[in-house]
This record gives sequence, C-alpha cells and structure tokens, in this order.
Amino acid sequence: MGSNAVGGGRRSNIRWLIIGLVFLGLAINYLDRSSLAVALPFMGEDFKLSATQQGLIFAAFFWSYDFCQLAAGWYVDKVGPRRSFALAALWWSLFTALTALTRGFWSLFAVRFLLGAGESPAPSSSAKVVATWFPRQERSLATSIWDSGSRVGGLIALPIVTAVIALTSWHGVFLLLGVLGIAWAAAWWRLYRAPREHPRVNAAELDHIERGGARTEATDDERAVAIKWRSLFRYRTVWAMMIGFFCLNSAIYFFVTFFPSYLVEERGFDLLELGFFGTIPGLCAVVFAWLGGYLADRAVTAGRSVTVVRKTVIIGGLVGGSTIMFAALVPEAWMALALLSFAYASLSIAGTGIWALPSDIAPSSRHVASIGGLQNFASNFAGILTPLLVGFLVDTTGSFVLPLIIIGAIALAGAANYLFLIREVEPLRVPDATPGGVRA
Repeated sequence: MGSNAVGGGRRSNIRWLIIGLVFLGLAINYLDRSSLAVALPFMGEDFKLSATQQGLIFAAFFWSYDFCQLAAGWYVDKVGPRRSFALAALWWSLFTALTALTRGFWSLFAVRFLLGAGESPAPSSSAKVVATWFPRQERSLATSIWDSGSRVGGLIALPIVTAVIALTSWHGVFLLLGVLGIAWAAAWWRLYRAPREHPRVNAAELDHIERGGARTEATDDERAVAIKWRSLFRYRTVWAMMIGFFCLNSAIYFFVTFFPSYLVEERGFDLLELGFFGTIPGLCAVVFAWLGGYLADRAVTAGRSVTVVRKTVIIGGLVGGSTIMFAALVPEAWMALALLSFAYASLSIAGTGIWALPSDIAPSSRHVASIGGLQNFASNFAGILTPLLVGFLVDTTGSFVLPLIIIGAIALAGAANYLFLIREVEPLRVPDATPGGVRA
C-alpha cells in the first residue's frame, strides 16, 4: 500500500483530530439513544405507558442493536471504519427523526428497534480507529476520549432535550437530532482516511503510529490473519471479555434508560432540577474517564505491564461502580446523587480499559472490530435485560431499591471475572495444529 504522508517538520497530530471526530460521532449516537429516556416522562399526553411498557420500548433498541453486533464487528473489519461509520450514522439519524411521527406503543417500539440496528457498527468502528491510528502508549487516552462520547451524549441529552421540549415540543427534539447526525456523517466521509492514506499526516507522525504498535495490515502475521471469525470463540480471554462487559453494562444502562425517571419519581426532581442536577453524574464520568485514560497511558509509557494496567483500571472501576447499590439506601437526594456520580465515574473508567482490550488482544488488525463486536454483543444483553428487570421490579415493589442492589452485585461479579479469567493482556496466540489446541 502506498503512503500519502508528507515529510519534514514537526510531527503532525492528525490522529487527535480523528479521535475528536469519533468522539463527536459517539456523542451524537448516544444523544439520539438517550433522548427518549429524557423525553418519555414528558410525553404523557400522547403516550400512556406503564413502567413495564417503557422497559419494553427501551429493550426494543437493544434487541436489534445487540444481535447486529455479531455481524457489525465483522463488517467493520471488512469495509473499514470510513464506510461503516458513515452508513451507520445515516441510518440511525433517519430513524431518530422518524420518532417524531410515532403515535403509540407499537410505532415507538418499531422505530426504536430499527434505530438499534443502525447504531450497532459505531463502537466497533471506534475501536478499529484507535487500533489503526494510535500507538500502544496512547491507546488508553484515545479510547477514553471516544468512549466518553457516550457519556457526553447522555450528559447533554438532559439539558438539550428538556430545553427543546420547553421551547417547542418533544417532536422537535427528534427532528433536530436527525439533522445533526446526517451532518456528522457527511463530515466523517469527507475527512476520514487511514494514516497512510491521509494527506495531512506527515512522515514523523506515521512513524510514531506504526513504531508504537498500531495494528495495521503491514504488521500482521499471516497465520494470525487466517484465524476465522468463528474460531475466536475458542479463546477463554474472548469469553471473559464478553462476560465482563455484560456486567459493566448492567450498571451503565441504568443511567441510559431509567436514570431520569429515578430522579423524577424516586427523588422528586422537577424539570428544571432534572436538567441541571441530572448532568452531574455524566460530567463526573467524562472527566474521570479522561483522567483514568491519561494515567493508564503514563503507566504504560513508564514501563508498567499492559496486563497490570488494564486489569487495575477495569477491576478497580467495577468495584467502584458497585456503590450504585448504596444510592438506593441513603435518605437524602444529594447523597444519592453523589453516590451515583461516583459509581458512574468508576464504571466509565472501567469502560476505557475494556474498550482498549480488542486492540491489545486481537491476533491481527483484521480481528480488532470483530472482537469488539463480540464483547459488545454480550454486553448489550444487559441493554435488553436491565430495563426489563428495572421496569418489572419498580412495578412490583414500587421503588428502585431492589434493582439498584442487584445491579451493584453484578458489577462486583464482573470485577471477579476480569481478575480470575483473564491472565495476560497480549495478542491471542495462533492455535496449535493439533485438534482442540486452545489458548489464552
């Protein structure tokens, strides 16, 4: 493959512009996804929905989003993130806009189901971009930046959606977001290229990327490239990543779905309080995820083992996230908000380590998105189960206490999974020629 990299001068930093675009794309992605959770409590005049029905509508998104993950990772590795991300953004933007035309339970259910299918390639595309553009010692910060786009999307959903509803109606929210996503897709298609094909990447930056261990076809082992997609299921590390990410998302998706309703119904927040105080956990999640990614990269640069760094970040984050259970037990709203902020920040730190793992353990560059898709497939069963579980238990018990205790316990189980089931964070070994030869 030829290179368009320009030579001479100081090292360019186009990789940070690229990850900034990914961050913006994920922020729009999660803004679209989270907007319904914010708008739904104020759609009562048009939708008379029980908590169980709301849970089914939230889950509809994840049924399609989740099962499409199996193909999404393979698709991203096949066509590359330029095409996969642009087409995904066009799809999800269309069905975000069509949400404004829904009139009841079934039409809203259908639109959310199709929205989930469109959003499915976004995380694997993002992980692929990091693997392609960033050396090993910058991978944590780059991952924390794009992954925090999801937190920012949820964070800005509260003030943006509540403001638009106050000024117009809930219909205007979804039309506005649809237009925003289409504009991003056009920008991504115009600006994204692989490092060797990008006209603004100079030779110094290209050398920095490739010598630092970025996953490219030029560095692939032919035997590793030959590993088939289905053979990834033979590795214990892949199964541990799938189980552990499910545990993380069991807590994360409480914030994506029922968090606004929890503040309104359990803690008595009105529209203004929700729009202001409800942003605090998301803001903490963004700030501390970036800080965690920066410190993790500093540790790798200083010579710390990638295995130790990744496992410390992930396990510590999940243990911290388990404190979500105590938010249900404290008497004051500010105490609950403080605990939820700490839990969300901890979970977001763990997420940066989890999303760095596909780049670290993929046997070749052509498996990065595939592994990302597999772990995201397993993780988003939580997107299906968490809203159903929370909705059912809230209807049954009349409070959020039991759901939050269960979610906290699952986070602790996830920490134990990463501690005991993943040994070394390194590229998966090529299987032995002997039948059934497995490995880490």
